[in-house]
Amino acid sequence: MGDILTLVNIIKIQARQILDSRGNPTVEADVILDNGVAGRASVPSGASIGMHEDIELRDKDYSKFLGNGVLKAVLNINTKINDLLVNSNPQDQDLIDKKLIGLDGTESKSNLGANAILAVSLASAKAAALSTNLPLYKYFAKLVNLSSDQLLLPLPMVNIINGGKHASWATDIQEYMIMPIGAKTFSEALRTSDEVFHHLAEVLLKKGYLTTVGDEGGYAPLVKSGNTESIELILEAVSKAGYKAEKDFVIGLDIAASELFEDGKYTLKREDKVFSTDQMINWLSVLVDKYPIRSIEDGLSESDWQGWSKLTEKLGSKMQLVGDDLLVTNTKFLEKAIKEKAGNAILIKPNQIGTLTEAINVLKMAKKASWKTIISHRSGETEDTTIADLAVGLSAGQIKTGSLSRSERIAKYNQLLRIEEELGTKAKFAGSEALS
Repeated sequence: MGDILTLVNIIKIQARQILDSRGNPTVEADVILDNGVAGRASVPSGASIGMHEDIELRDKDYSKFLGNGVLKAVLNINTKINDLLVNSNPQDQDLIDKKLIGLDGTESKSNLGANAILAVSLASAKAAALSTNLPLYKYFAKLVNLSSDQLLLPLPMVNIINGGKHASWATDIQEYMIMPIGAKTFSEALRTSDEVFHHLAEVLLKKGYLTTVGDEGGYAPLVKSGNTESIELILEAVSKAGYKAEKDFVIGLDIAASELFEDGKYTLKREDKVFSTDQMINWLSVLVDKYPIRSIEDGLSESDWQGWSKLTEKLGSKMQLVGDDLLVTNTKFLEKAIKEKAGNAILIKPNQIGTLTEAINVLKMAKKASWKTIISHRSGETEDTTIADLAVGLSAGQIKTGSLSRSERIAKYNQLLRIEEELGTKAKFAGSEALS
């Protein structure tokens, strides 16, 4: 992936324990080069976690941080990983990541911890970008042989109502997102989404709901009339903001159905309903027919592969069906999904797989199969903005990075604004074409 331009070497890797947006410990790493440059990266963490995600290493010392400390992962970086990578060239990302994977020696990265490995993998890329005087997004583009003319600012999937595990089960559905398909530029997309977000606050207050927010910055009203009430509230806010559903905005849902699935059934507690797979598919179909929904993520459980194929056959020609827990940013599961026609879009979450190279390989495989690709944050985030650069540098087309509140979410949007400004006349916005 790209040519080595400069002879530079890693002289030290230093890691530490920091806190994420939920106040839980996570890993941050610095990769320091012999030319004085240093790259820094921190790693997010999810709440709704796929069973096949690579393993975060946690201390399990319940006298500190309720067992969530990451000092073992930090120690692994400061000793084993440091010793392995000192004198390595950070611009050889393939080799850096192969060394990390080889040192760990497990399929799930449970030895060193995927959190330790990813922090170093991304920090190495950042150091390499700085040493070649390239903005990070252009360095990522170089890794996949894209020119500046091929870069795309992503269509944002803005999560404005939180539910499920992200908001104490205010709704069964985990995320309600707006997608500004009518915008012509990223900055316009962000502005119009922000206007809808603030109008939604007025709608909620008028109906007697609180405007407190969930993990990803969206409002978390405890709805009175089931899961579709949140959709109605959003559509009202879109209209009050002066926009039109389907023309200016469409809706995306993250069902997070694995959290609803037990003993072969899907339980929607907010509606007092229990569904079979076929009934769940029918329920989703009714929603799609009634509302301007163009994206459904994790509409079925990660273990319901046969159901996913049925869902794709029924709705796949109308919209994107996004695999997250199902695919966990892993080529093995993506290859199976492509073969079985289980979904047509994938979330790319680097911390699910542990290295930059592996995340890029997943995106390449998806694009080759004409699947949609979405670079994604996690519900427990940091102020690190790497995914913004990744979305542009890989021309993913879409990004999920939360709502328009909470600084760890806004940091990514602000970085995209800076990139758009820097690209100037070369800035192209994926817009509605990201869904076509």
